[in-house]
Amino acid sequence: MYSFLLPIHSFLPYIVLSLLTISVLVFSVKLLGNQGFSKGDQILALLSMIFTHLQFLVGLILYFVSPKTQAAFKNTDQLMSNPTYRFYAVEHIAVMLIAVVLITVGHSRSKKAALPNQKFKNLVIFFLLGLILMLSRIPWEAWAH
Repeated sequence: MYSFLLPIHSFLPYIVLSLLTISVLVFSVKLLGNQGFSKGDQILALLSMIFTHLQFLVGLILYFVSPKTQAAFKNTDQLMSNPTYRFYAVEHIAVMLIAVVLITVGHSRSKKAALPNQKFKNLVIFFLLGLILMLSRIPWEAWAH
């Protein structure tokens, strides 16, 4: 399962990061231009959230089958002192969970907002915060391979 899911978890970030970046840019331009909230905006926001959730779900499954996290939990006395163990067993999953929650909150708040500017403002703020958090905890050295 690990060898099947790892390539998916390594490929999906390209889609997630692209969608979030495009969303933040498009919604920022529309917010600043006082434009209306269209069906296309709604679809872009929804796709961004769906792919973010899909990536997190695959990552969550990997969390329990990954040799890195299994090794970390076998060596709990070294969990916080070993940077690799700490990153994969604690930091990566915790920050990604916070990012997913922020993106979900932004999407939810935008659906409830009455005015287009409120919708765009919620999406820009929460999607941007989620994107920044994701970028801060991507294992870049592993992603390069």
